[in-house]
Amino acid sequence: MTIHPLDTGLFKLDGGAMFGVVPKSMWQKLNPPDANNMCTWAMRCLLVEDGDRLVLVDNGIGDKQDEKFRGHFYLHGEGSLEKSLRQLGYTSSDITDVFLTHLHFDHCGGSVIRTAENKLEVAFRNATYWSNEAHWEWAVHPNAREKASFLTENILPIQESGQLKFIQPRSGVPEPLSVFREIIFADGHTEKMMVPLLKYKGRTVAFMADLLPSAGHIPLPYVMAYDVRPLLTLDEKERVLRRAADENWVLVLEHDATVECCTVQHTDKGIRLAETFRFADL
Repeated sequence: MTIHPLDTGLFKLDGGAMFGVVPKSMWQKLNPPDANNMCTWAMRCLLVEDGDRLVLVDNGIGDKQDEKFRGHFYLHGEGSLEKSLRQLGYTSSDITDVFLTHLHFDHCGGSVIRTAENKLEVAFRNATYWSNEAHWEWAVHPNAREKASFLTENILPIQESGQLKFIQPRSGVPEPLSVFREIIFADGHTEKMMVPLLKYKGRTVAFMADLLPSAGHIPLPYVMAYDVRPLLTLDEKERVLRRAADENWVLVLEHDATVECCTVQHTDKGIRLAETFRFADL
């Protein structure tokens, strides 16, 4: 097995929204904001090569949105999904499976492209797209709080393509996704977000999605205002980070613009950052 973190570009979100009840005087030391209180975040994805499987975990925001939408989120940076795949010698047609941790636009927007004829088509024509039924229903019938994050143009074309399959939470990892050792389901950020675990070079690698957006979110109270059930996030994050500290997991951070991976440790103040590093240095 070979694992590659992929850079799909950067965007900006409000720092207060990203750190919830934590005062700006504290979080601005972790991620300095601009004059509009906006902080820079990554949209890091994961590509897993294993035998005849090429599994893409999340795919960023994509490039089909209009300038007004792009202006809200200040999309910038040199990275893109297409460029990152090409640097590894692959194209979108080579992907066999697209695993979507959840369907917020910054995680699944690259799933669907807009053609020159203004038609929406799946970006990975030879891939199976993986979600789970509870989260899918949550996304296609969104609550008012999350409605702006679930964009129909990112979601419905996947189902219409016939390439969508659902993972059953109590049935274990489906055979086509056997690259994953385990899938953790979390309900604090959104309904049934999925956090995949992989075994790699003798280590457990966890792609943390929005359960742990950045290294700055490791202390338990640092919970995003976007989370629909923040107290549940506290509990879920504590359980996962305890396992990560006990077993020395490698945590891949989807939204940290500077820290690609980290480990955590037990301290007298709770779980804290141990070390940061590039995934290639494992």
